[in-house]
Amino acid sequence: MGKGDPKKPRGKMSSYAFFVQTCREEHKKKHPDASVNFSEFSKKCSERWKTTSAKEKGKFEDMAKADKARYEREMKTYIPPKGETKKKFKDPNAPKRLPSAFFLFCSEYHPKIKGEHPGLSIGDVAKKLGEMWNNTAADDKQPYEKKAARLKEKYEKDIMASKFPIRDGYRILGVSTLCNLGTLKEKDTKLHMQNQI
Repeated sequence: MGKGDPKKPRGKMSSYAFFVQTCREEHKKKHPDASVNFSEFSKKCSERWKTTSAKEKGKFEDMAKADKARYEREMKTYIPPKGETKKKFKDPNAPKRLPSAFFLFCSEYHPKIKGEHPGLSIGDVAKKLGEMWNNTAADDKQPYEKKAARLKEKYEKDIMASKFPIRDGYRILGVSTLCNLGTLKEKDTKLHMQNQI
């Protein structure tokens, strides 16, 4: 059930979630009165999942596909209560969000840190990268900031192209967009709209 709305369809489950649910049911049958330490149980499930054969995993993947179909079917007819909105549709053709200078830095140094310290957890690697970035001189950060700025320009062009396609050699822009771009002053919008009608 969703938060707040009891009519909201239950969320879709992953193949791993179905696997854990099965493990839990097996454990309850074998040890009905035993209490379960969640973190230990999760670790054991994770280890068992890693050694599970592809054929066995296929059974849980089929369950996940069926549950996803159920969820999508139920969400089509679900009407959220007033004040709550449906999840926004994400355009698959929209450009990917651009990385910051810090993320460009991380993508370069992450493999080096993992190579030097293979035992570090994801959190420890992120902490180390953060410390390295903070200790990096401003001049050494510039290449990453310049690259991020170039990527931002490209991203903005790609966004413009995906949101406002070109038809017959002209980019289709709405009045509000023209105002935001500064190419049309707000007092001219009425005149522009009259010419469009």
